[in-house]
Amino acid sequence: MGSFSDFAQNMDWAGLADLLLQVAAVLLCLTVHETCHGLAAYSLGDPTAKAQHRLSLNPLRHIDLFGALMMIVAGFGWAKPVPVDMRYFKHPKTGMAVTALAGPVSNLLLAYAALTLRAALIGAYYTGGPEGLGTAIDFLAMTAVLSVGLGLFNLIPFPPLDGSKVVEGFLPDRIYYGILRYERWGMLLLMAILWTGVLSTPLAIARDWVLDLLVKGSSWPLTLMLG
Repeated sequence: MGSFSDFAQNMDWAGLADLLLQVAAVLLCLTVHETCHGLAAYSLGDPTAKAQHRLSLNPLRHIDLFGALMMIVAGFGWAKPVPVDMRYFKHPKTGMAVTALAGPVSNLLLAYAALTLRAALIGAYYTGGPEGLGTAIDFLAMTAVLSVGLGLFNLIPFPPLDGSKVVEGFLPDRIYYGILRYERWGMLLLMAILWTGVLSTPLAIARDWVLDLLVKGSSWPLTLMLG
């Protein structure tokens, strides 16, 4: 019993709580991102994601462990790709581009919603709200930072990231289908690039710039509450 007491006293409970909040934020961001890919494809006529139970808010259906770890460590990452069969689309290249864009756009919208709710909770806190609001405020801030990071990272026009599928939608068919044949090698090259850290600084700068814009645009609840 004494050993457990010593362990509990020496445990960094604040650090553990912070990590758990971060993990929860990562799961939320990745789940929203992949679910919105599937919903976009489904709305354009592709039932593949629905058939494989990927139109779900259950994070276990979407999480890639290494991609989730990258989000915790580096602030950007990925989940298991949602299966898409472009043969169901009336306009295959356009359908793929719209489906791909749905993920990053959903992350930016999630970040804006999180920051707006955060501003409202800050207003409530300063007007006599409970102390426990601080945890929710921290969680929403983490969610916004990670969601913007995830969205921007996936907009990079490099296969197999979403940005590449958006750009490829404007390419001639011969080039487009040629790229698709080699797309599976893109992840290996991308991981090698990430290992060098060369993308970390530009992504951090872009993330901070977008966050600054979103914070300014989402501060209205706080302004209204504090008058």
